[in-house]
Amino acid sequence: MVWFNYNHLYYFWTVAREGSIARATEKLNLTQPTISEQLKTLEETLGEKLFDRRGRKLVLTDVGKMVYRYAEEIFSLGRELTDAIEDRPTGRPLRFSVGVSDVVPKAIAHRFLLPVLQMKPEVYLICIEDQPSRLLAELAVHELDLVISDAPSSGTTIRLFNHVLAESEVTLYASSAIARGLKRGFPQSLDGAPFLLPQRGTELRRRLEQWFDRHGVRPRIVGEFQDSALLDEFAHSGAGVFASISLLEHDLRDERVVPVGSVDGIRESYYAISRERKIKHPAIAAVLAAAEE
Repeated sequence: MVWFNYNHLYYFWTVAREGSIARATEKLNLTQPTISEQLKTLEETLGEKLFDRRGRKLVLTDVGKMVYRYAEEIFSLGRELTDAIEDRPTGRPLRFSVGVSDVVPKAIAHRFLLPVLQMKPEVYLICIEDQPSRLLAELAVHELDLVISDAPSSGTTIRLFNHVLAESEVTLYASSAIARGLKRGFPQSLDGAPFLLPQRGTELRRRLEQWFDRHGVRPRIVGEFQDSALLDEFAHSGAGVFASISLLEHDLRDERVVPVGSVDGIRESYYAISRERKIKHPAIAAVLAAAEE
């Protein structure tokens, strides 16, 4: 790999922008022989000629044009870095990296994050779905700006802050064919009924199992799912009963899926987890403001 001096690249970039070494000397506050020597060193390092001389003018060669394009990008990013550190507008969309726990319903995540794409100036949204423990680890090392989860952070060595986004009661749903036989005598009618559950270790799974024990029912577990969207697909195909928050009833209810009954005593909560107590990131502020509304 060819390593070169970025000062030399900067002198080349300035000469190319100014159109001559004479004008570049005024910008760089260097002598003409010094700049000429630096350009020569850069050409020797790259093994290519960067300028042709036509009369008194310097004209970029084809390789010089390519190097100039890269130099323009490099020093443009350098200016953006300085602007970002000094909290000035960079001219590019603000990057907002969000980790979404794999058990959070996609419709809920969409509701929380949609306002971000309506912000001015524009925001470049990056969404990553994974297990909460991995997402929180990435949040702790600044790989993510925010994590959306169904449980607050706890037991981490890095101090993180939990912001409640929404709370909702839980309702059981099933296909019309299954629901017809379960509404009478609910919840005891669930005993032996086919049931789709979220994966073990999730808050909703733990609370549902406690609820089953409390009412003395044992559904027939036909599947458990890490991905909430995949669970929804099986539920809509009539594979069994499933639980969802009441906030999503409008999204779920159609000719294939209808409510079976409410799950008394269970409320699902969703959290935005950040590294900062006092929110400064404008996209995080927009998520929290939309949740309040």
